[in-house]
Amino acid sequence: MARKKVTLQYIPNDSTRRGTFKKRRRGLMKKASELAILCDVRACVLVYGEGETVPEVFPSHAGAAKILNIFRKMPELEQCKKMMNQEGFLRQRIDKLRDQVHKFGRESRDREIRVLLHKAMRGSLPGLVGLNIEELTSVGWKVE
Repeated sequence: MARKKVTLQYIPNDSTRRGTFKKRRRGLMKKASELAILCDVRACVLVYGEGETVPEVFPSHAGAAKILNIFRKMPELEQCKKMMNQEGFLRQRIDKLRDQVHKFGRESRDREIRVLLHKAMRGSLPGLVGLNIEELTSVGWKVE
């Protein structure tokens, strides 16, 4: 059965928010455990709940401390190599989407020119009358 798309926004109702937090935290811990087991990697998760002074930790406090110490002993360049904050992630996504928009725009213009050329060859657009300079130039480049 498909689930409906969840809107990511603050849950104002306290009891609903706490229940959602507990379920999602449990799911996050399970996913971290599965990732560690299935892919044979070291993983740790620290989750501080609202008003909690002690975090819930996967795999254990000692295991998480060991993983964090290994991470801290790495050179700073290696630590930051694939690290990304939300701003950097969003900037990267925006750049990627902007490139896609440009690519689709070029493809769309190319198709429009092909349609104009096809109409001209079919006789529906005799002498390319009614085209602006940009369209005429594009048709000229396409013909060459």
